[in-house]
Amino acid sequence: MNRQLLMVQNMSQSIEVLDQRTQRDLQFVEKMEVQLKGLENKFKQVEDGHENNLARQYKSIKAKMEELRPLIPVLEAYKADALLVRQFKEEAANVTELLGTLQEQLGGLDYQELHSRVMSLEDRLRACMQRLACGKLTGISEPITIKTSGSRFGSWMTDPVAPPGDNRVWYMDGYHNNRFVREYQSMYDFMTTDNFTSHRLPHPWSGTGQVVYNGSIYFNKFQSHTIIKFDFSTSLISRSRQLDFAGYNNMYHYSWGGHSDIDLMVDEGGLWAVYATNQNAGNIVLSQLNPNTLQIIHSWTTNHPKRSAGEAFMICGTLYVTNGYSGGTKVYYAYSTNSSTYEYIDIPLTNKYSHLSMLDYNPRDRALYAWNNGHQ
Repeated sequence: MNRQLLMVQNMSQSIEVLDQRTQRDLQFVEKMEVQLKGLENKFKQVEDGHENNLARQYKSIKAKMEELRPLIPVLEAYKADALLVRQFKEEAANVTELLGTLQEQLGGLDYQELHSRVMSLEDRLRACMQRLACGKLTGISEPITIKTSGSRFGSWMTDPVAPPGDNRVWYMDGYHNNRFVREYQSMYDFMTTDNFTSHRLPHPWSGTGQVVYNGSIYFNKFQSHTIIKFDFSTSLISRSRQLDFAGYNNMYHYSWGGHSDIDLMVDEGGLWAVYATNQNAGNIVLSQLNPNTLQIIHSWTTNHPKRSAGEAFMICGTLYVTNGYSGGTKVYYAYSTNSSTYEYIDIPLTNKYSHLSMLDYNPRDRALYAWNNGHQ
């Protein structure tokens, strides 16, 4: 029961963040809508009352304004999103109240029915979050510890493009000399049980930069700059490719070490690789990869030294880098692939257990997954 309550509290935090963002955007959007309608009325008054040069000028401006009219359905969509988030808040509060009551006195609502309601709420919240438009990172909420397990280093993840109802969790302990991936059927199973299926990879992995995407795991083969795509359904390698010039074997690792030379990640735009090369003087290179062929679609060279980065993650085509991995941590560097520009930012990141060895964004959840000193 405590695990169910934790899951709903986790969702409630996400809902609260969504609510704050949609309410802020809604205020801007509603103000813009009023301005657009006001302009329309002014144009009509001028056209009706004057047939002179001034009216012609207003007509020219009105033509420009017509280009903005497609924004109005977007405004309506924002209002619908805000309403949906409010409904999620009410539903999460109801489920939380039910769970609290059940903790005090067992009975009443059937446990399986309650579990089903929690799972349904989680799936629909994910769908809502996925639909909302991309934006810029402005803050990171307090972390929630899902589980305490494994060694100091590792990675865990869910598939960001898994079909509805597929909530499997993938778990990889250690950063080298291991080739066993655990598969849990759901986040609930991961949190509450030790029941898992074990997959044996054909090669050991290097670092903690693995990612599961569309039913396959992508990982850096140990002591190489080879990226491997391994299909879980067939237990076969479906593609492998060398990432030319990429440093490996602790040549250009994150500041915590751990053979973290090549970091694979996924955002709303697809699959990415973060690494460094001699040609770029050990600074971060960011490449978008074709998930089927592993060919580089496009690359960007940054001015940020890879070894000075604590961890990094992608959101909406922007690479975010932390200033360290232990103690006080913040996200302080952002490189936008849309504009090929960078900026220094200051977004605090609570480093609860003082040693981050994996930090990845999941666009399905709009959440950061972390491995922090044996805590997920």
